[in-house]
Amino acid sequence: MDNCKVEVCLTPAIYDSFRNDEAIVVVVDVLRATSAICTAFMNGAKRIIPVATLEEAKDYKDRGYMVAAERDGIVRDFADFGNSPYNFTPERVRDQEIVYSTTNGTNTIMMAAHSHEVLIGAYLNHGALVDHIRKEKHDLLILCAGWKNKFNLEDTLFAGALAESVLEDENFYTVCDSTYAAIDLWSVAKDDMSSYVEKVAQRHRLRKNGLDDVLEYCHTFDLTKKIPYLEGSYLLTDS
Repeated sequence: MDNCKVEVCLTPAIYDSFRNDEAIVVVVDVLRATSAICTAFMNGAKRIIPVATLEEAKDYKDRGYMVAAERDGIVRDFADFGNSPYNFTPERVRDQEIVYSTTNGTNTIMMAAHSHEVLIGAYLNHGALVDHIRKEKHDLLILCAGWKNKFNLEDTLFAGALAESVLEDENFYTVCDSTYAAIDLWSVAKDDMSSYVEKVAQRHRLRKNGLDDVLEYCHTFDLTKKIPYLEGSYLLTDS
């Protein structure tokens, strides 16, 4: 497919207006779900089962699964750990199957399951994503997980970075205002991300709970070439 369009959906609340069953959908929840998923696969996880509700996650735990689960950044009492990327160490996750439930990210992943392809996006695998999207030549929808259906800055910044890179390929175009807005926001922030991220509400939520040690890591480009993708009910990645 030539002349592929690039769109950005700034929050799951308006996803129906962007739905495109033929698109590659890149789900983004930079702080911290998609960064953690990329880290898990980078460190050898076998597969991840994203679930929307804590009830589902607890049911899996009762059946003996390893479970990562949080709400509002706080680890649930039945879970093995939460969604800090630093939890997904090689010693803990290598060759493991992990059930995963987060405030925003996992529900957003399953929302897009009907699409041509659902990929997990973060700064950590930005370059690999760009290469894959250009190679596949399908429409691209960058779906920001946001915060409880609201717009957030951190996912939009990544959407701008990814869209800008993809649009350097002449086979891609955009006439989408939210894509331009994300790119413009990225252009303002990219030269001093650490300062700009101080504006981010999630940064302050994490700080309040002593969970803001991941900020620099979650904004680091190209630590892995792994691209997690949704297949049925599972997240997998090619070896």
